[in-house]
Amino acid sequence: MAATAAPDAISPAFLTRARLIASEHSKLSEQLSGEYDVKLAQKVGELSATARVLSDWESATKSLVELQQMLSNSSTDPEIRSIAAEELITETKHAELLSTQLKRSLVPVHPFAHMPCLIEIRPGVGGSEAALFAGDLLRMYQTHCQEHNFRVSFLKLDNGDATGNGSEIREAVLEVEGDGAYGILRCESGVHRVQRVPATESKGRTHTSAVSVVVLPNFPSTGNDGTGENSFDDPSSDYYIDKRDVRTDVMRARGAGGQHVNTTDSAIRLTHMPTNTVVAIQDSRSQMKNREKAWRLLRAKIAQARRDAREEEMAQLRLSLVGVAKAGRGDKIRTYNWSQQRVTDHRSGLTLYDLDGVLQGGDALDHIMNSVRNWFTEQDLEALIADDNLATAAKQTRSKIEAASG
Repeated sequence: MAATAAPDAISPAFLTRARLIASEHSKLSEQLSGEYDVKLAQKVGELSATARVLSDWESATKSLVELQQMLSNSSTDPEIRSIAAEELITETKHAELLSTQLKRSLVPVHPFAHMPCLIEIRPGVGGSEAALFAGDLLRMYQTHCQEHNFRVSFLKLDNGDATGNGSEIREAVLEVEGDGAYGILRCESGVHRVQRVPATESKGRTHTSAVSVVVLPNFPSTGNDGTGENSFDDPSSDYYIDKRDVRTDVMRARGAGGQHVNTTDSAIRLTHMPTNTVVAIQDSRSQMKNREKAWRLLRAKIAQARRDAREEEMAQLRLSLVGVAKAGRGDKIRTYNWSQQRVTDHRSGLTLYDLDGVLQGGDALDHIMNSVRNWFTEQDLEALIADDNLATAAKQTRSKIEAASG
């Protein structure tokens, strides 16, 4: 039997990438041992997973080669051959697992993953039924966040129809405080579809309604000092907004809400004119607090839009050159079917017949969200492969041009 590479072999481009990361990890670790630096320690921590898994994968691959050579050697003792055959099965499975872990460790961490987040919920098509389902999702996310020890508060809440029925949600923005909340919840962005018989339906017909959920990174009130990706003052930062591009309208609060409604100019509406992004806040009696909330929400929307635009540009470039693109977030992502007690996520393909468990925000919802995060990782891996193919194609093109001109 000839020696072969580990099962589920990693492409040379991935191995090169992993070894460069491991080399950088080694150099930075040596530098850190001489003098401690917070940013340097954070960088070492980010690289450590790839360096560790690469070392384990290389050891497992070496063991596989040695076992295969032992089995292919006719002079090997039969008893030792039998033991080696058993070890080969175990080591092959171990190598496959390490191969998957190594590839996943190469996926860059989302730049907003460590942040707290905002969850914006808006009913779409379906009228009052969509507004009722928006309330169901709101309660689901509140419970889920509490289960994960995230503190939840309302940045904005517009509930109640003309009759004052508070079970209908026109718009809600939840503020979720806790490190890594965005990384956990960003998989919920998209259109959630519900199929059920409304309480007002006399003929028992199933109606289809939809609710839009947008998960945004929540930035602090002020950016980091100086320049950089976290600065509110650096024009190259995703968080930067030129205040000259924003129109501020001050108005009286409207709707149900207490004595201050229609009596004080406390409501704030901000319009980012280059993108026509509008946010309006009237939850507080204080104009200053409403202004601060509005700016946080506007900054989150603009930063997310800028990142989405870059990802879409790269996806289209990959699609045109190598046929790989990410699925858009505008399509429906999940269906909740009441009559079948079924929840289906259309990205990961997972279906659970535990609708009540999902809406209670516990383990069932976690199960679905984990499947989507795994799907995200697979998509990111495909994108990495596409990028490597893209770089290879560009290199070959340059070589051909240089050969032709030479």
